[in-house]
Amino acid sequence: MISVSNLVEKEDASQILAKAISTGAMPGAVFLTGNSDEIIDERCLGNLTYAFDSPPTTSETIYDLASLTKIIVTTPLAMILYERGLLDLEAPVKRYIPEFSGKEKDDVLVIDLLAHCSGLLWWTDLYKLAIDESVTITKQRYIDHICELPLDYLPRSKSIYSDLGFLVLGEILERLTQSSLDQLFYDEIFKPLGMKDIQYRPSKVCHELIAPTEKDPWRNCLLQGIVHDENAFGLGGIAAHAGLFSTARAIAPLAQLFLQDGTLNGKRLFSPETSHLFTTQSNIVHNSSRALGWDTPDFGSSCGHFFSSKSYGHTGFTGTSLWLDKEKDFFVILLTNRVHPTRDNQKLASVRPAFHDAIMIANEKNLDPAR
Repeated sequence: MISVSNLVEKEDASQILAKAISTGAMPGAVFLTGNSDEIIDERCLGNLTYAFDSPPTTSETIYDLASLTKIIVTTPLAMILYERGLLDLEAPVKRYIPEFSGKEKDDVLVIDLLAHCSGLLWWTDLYKLAIDESVTITKQRYIDHICELPLDYLPRSKSIYSDLGFLVLGEILERLTQSSLDQLFYDEIFKPLGMKDIQYRPSKVCHELIAPTEKDPWRNCLLQGIVHDENAFGLGGIAAHAGLFSTARAIAPLAQLFLQDGTLNGKRLFSPETSHLFTTQSNIVHNSSRALGWDTPDFGSSCGHFFSSKSYGHTGFTGTSLWLDKEKDFFVILLTNRVHPTRDNQKLASVRPAFHDAIMIANEKNLDPAR
């Protein structure tokens, strides 16, 4: 067992990130900590790019959140519809998407999509189906193709993270409500929580505030304000698995909503029972750390060693993460653009656990994370 006292001499969180920036793990980063009532601290380090004249990161820097979209948009929407009795987690997917059927697909349940144990592949190059067509046609092509793909394994026999599963889940939410995903997010989450500076398809007015991601050979440009994920790009930048852009501060209300069991500033989005159901390890697959939509701490987790067993979180491919600890009433948001200028940069993987350890040590001792 690793104890806080054994790691008192470790570098603080800001030093860890500063060193990571100096060694090329990412050009810059913004991290923010808080609890159910307030933001505790926010720190901005480095720059938007590696260029000598690049602007520094600030509290207004906007990042491509990548897969944090899954737990900011899609999972909360599933929770809301589940609570209203519109979404049955134990129902077969084919109840909502009849074309998702045949052989083992008949056995795939909605809950399997959330727990990443549906049997669907983790990813495939759906974006190649988006050829000068409308987003509506492209979306149907995506779903048709996923429905035609054989399962990679039997449902609930193992857990493999799947973007395709969340694309199917997003389609279910849209068919149930007859509304687009971005409109659902605005109506059900963004507006009730009074959120700002978080959106799909950011306007060109704010592009200079956005940390660029990759110099993309497929799109032949530096991606700045254009979603990094190719499959989300094929859907016009709005998808269930990726697409959101945000500042760190803009995510805080969502984190506080979960720490307060579904109610924030008098607005209830879901009940404590629903919150517990979705944020607790599902145990659908033996030894899987997956909750519903969320992940939980596990050996080698990005959250390090000191988050309690009542914690849950998620990471994003571009270098983002959100971890919450219900027992300690604490959350940590880390936003980076580690994929700039290339996704081949994997240095952040070893930085994340050390960063979170330093944050939790400071929190336990009530220290400044950049003391």
